[in-house]
Amino acid sequence: MTRKYLPILLLCFMTASAFAQRAGSGADQIASFADPIEGLPTEGSLFGLPVNVHGQTTYINQRYNNFTSSYSGMNSLSANKSMSYTWSGTLFFGARIAPNTDVYFNPEVVSGVAFSGLTGMGGFTNGEATKAGGAQAKFYSARAFVRQTINQEGEKVVLENEANQITQAVSSNRVVLTGGQFSTLDIFDDSRYAKDPRVQFMNWGNMTYLAYDYAADARGYSWGLAGEWYLDNWVMRASRMLAPKSPNGKDLNWQIFNAYGDQIEVERQHNIADLPGKVSVLAYRNKMILARFQDATNYVIANNAQGTQAINNVRNSNQIKTGIGLHAEQALTKDLGIYGRAFTSDGHTETMSFTEADNSVSVGLGLNGTSWQRPHDSIGISMMQNGLSSYRRNYLQAGGVSYFIGDYASANQTISYRPERIAEMYYNATVIKNVLFGINYQHVSNPAYNSARGPVQIYSFRVHAEF
Repeated sequence: MTRKYLPILLLCFMTASAFAQRAGSGADQIASFADPIEGLPTEGSLFGLPVNVHGQTTYINQRYNNFTSSYSGMNSLSANKSMSYTWSGTLFFGARIAPNTDVYFNPEVVSGVAFSGLTGMGGFTNGEATKAGGAQAKFYSARAFVRQTINQEGEKVVLENEANQITQAVSSNRVVLTGGQFSTLDIFDDSRYAKDPRVQFMNWGNMTYLAYDYAADARGYSWGLAGEWYLDNWVMRASRMLAPKSPNGKDLNWQIFNAYGDQIEVERQHNIADLPGKVSVLAYRNKMILARFQDATNYVIANNAQGTQAINNVRNSNQIKTGIGLHAEQALTKDLGIYGRAFTSDGHTETMSFTEADNSVSVGLGLNGTSWQRPHDSIGISMMQNGLSSYRRNYLQAGGVSYFIGDYASANQTISYRPERIAEMYYNATVIKNVLFGINYQHVSNPAYNSARGPVQIYSFRVHAEF
């Protein structure tokens, strides 16, 4: 599959990520590395309306060799040498239908094969893997939303032309409303250094807080309404998003008052010695029909149901799931910055939309290559630790299996719980204008929180192009 898609990547400039793909904020966004291409305008007018178009294409290839495994279960990561890949292409169309009203549409195509069918880890190693459902390319709508900006008194701020943002002069004090189809992560938990797996860290624990069970379909998108209030250095955000009909399912439940994901975030931006930084607090509250781990554990024991997904048998009523997290980042020089995230969820219920984690911590740094005369190159180094609540851990140790993890093999193999620890490093080099080639290394200790398996060493490369 590698040979099949690499030529497409190298020839396909017609498809870009806006690093942290914006669906409405415009605050502290990561600037795209792409430069204007002569003869290829990305912004203009159509029928008298301001419009823009951008695009991206990304190929990621990951491999690991055999690793130590005392035993394997139904949802274990394969201990044998494996290869995984994803390929994605996205077009970003936008039009300004009124002075402060924009509409955007992002058609997307993805193909790929995940390690072990996307099982066996909490912090999966490729942020694109959740969108891939096999070698055959799948076309779908990633985003289709309206954004309304309500300016108030304040200094003028110019938002530059990029994916999902037509050039716009706004006030530093404003309200922004976004409604339609988008990702919760387009609005919440933005970061300069750890956000977009297409051009930064690849691991899910660096896309956002790993324990943040944000509402989404199986590809990471949803429908909903979000509001943002910018007040000088403060930003306050809130949203309600549709939940899936079943945990981690593709179909969404449109009964938005019966099943949903709510979140609020307060962000404070600042400068230290003229270098930008920020601190934010995010909390969420989900409601949908979910299994409680205590009920699932009781079912496993009472019915000798070890090695099964007993959560399916006790999913009987609406549950409330909550969590809260802290994110901070700071530029140390104009080329170097650091960040940190910490999050905890209540841990009583199964995962609704994201992955198997109830608490998570990540720290890291990002560095541009100005000092070695490669200003468009970048380096990232990070460390993550992910953990489970006692309720989820007891379920797994009793022999239960979740959607993404579950190493139960026999009554003699009790899972030896340890936090999952991941180190990640990458280097991106600009090959030609608007095309980067990156290498990535991840070291995963205690995959799926089991000290009897691993460590796993994953080697990756990617090619990313955008305009």
